[in-house]
Amino acid sequence: MSSDDRTPLSFMEAFDLPVVVNVPTAARALGICLTTAYRLAREDVFPCKILRIGNKYRVPTLELMRAIGMDERAAYTFTLGVDDS
Repeated sequence: MSSDDRTPLSFMEAFDLPVVVNVPTAARALGICLTTAYRLAREDVFPCKILRIGNKYRVPTLELMRAIGMDERAAYTFTLGVDDS
């Protein structure tokens, strides 16, 4: 990931995320500022499911990707080595 937490996540960075991410990473993916992200988490209105583990928030990557319109479906389909003739 970029060292600048204000830079939006790239498409490739989004697919390289671990199973759960922290709020700063989720905020980058959603394009919202960190202060707003923490406020939404505290108010229980974050744009996707968020887990509170002790005093930390974690966001499941699958839920985050769904919130930004990317889900587990393949973006491209292709056939390898199959002759259709």
